[in-house]
Amino acid sequence: MTKKLWATFALISLGTSAAAQDSNSLSIDGEAMVTEIAAPSHMENVDTIYSGWRFRSVETQALEMDDFDNPAFVFVEQAEDLWDKVDGAAGKACSSCHEDVADFAGLRTQLPRVDDGELVTMENLINECRTERMEAEPWKWSKGNMTAMTALIGVQSRGMPMNVAIDGDAAPFWEKGKELYYTRVGQLDMACSNCHEDNYGMMIRADHLSQGQVNGFPTYRLKNAKLNSIHGRFKGCMKNIRATAFKEGGDEFKALELYLASRGQGLSVETPSVRN
Repeated sequence: MTKKLWATFALISLGTSAAAQDSNSLSIDGEAMVTEIAAPSHMENVDTIYSGWRFRSVETQALEMDDFDNPAFVFVEQAEDLWDKVDGAAGKACSSCHEDVADFAGLRTQLPRVDDGELVTMENLINECRTERMEAEPWKWSKGNMTAMTALIGVQSRGMPMNVAIDGDAAPFWEKGKELYYTRVGQLDMACSNCHEDNYGMMIRADHLSQGQVNGFPTYRLKNAKLNSIHGRFKGCMKNIRATAFKEGGDEFKALELYLASRGQGLSVETPSVRN
């Protein structure tokens, strides 16, 4: 980044009322969530990690605290219908093989993970079922049916701590994700870490920068009134810094998702969260 651009960014951040994360406690329908915990040992520059919920306005926070008020549940209910909908040449629905979606409790905490040498996300698992078992067309990564289904499956793990594997077969993918996190790209010559590690809690464009945790995805954003996937948010961030975004579902974003998930180890799954 040029000195002029960096100075502009610094003035925007420091010249606005910049409160750090608040001290509010998140409870969703009476279930307490962990939104603050000691950073995992592999994080060298941060002592404490915080859910993105802690950086939101009181009004936005309140939407996530009650499923009746949470606008994301419109899409969760759509996914409940999709769960039982027969699709594809095999004449099957999700429920044909998986009797109860609640059986997926805990899955969200462990993704991405390595299966047969390949790093896979929840979207990969869903499309594998669609193409291999249902003989149906795969869903597009960040489109409505996919984000709705990832929300339905993800909410089964709500309240459970993020706990992805980063050793063994996952280690090279994690290292690649870490490299991407700290690599400067784009016209603004910025890395993920510049915002979400160096300047979280600061204000930019009338919003607080969070630590960029992914424990709440897919997340409903008030900005676009829909559920947003993790890779969709990555793509948006890259566009904001005027960089050419990687492909949603591509190796780069999957590795970055693993690394970011590991930075949130111990935080509760909040799926589906509400953000600005």
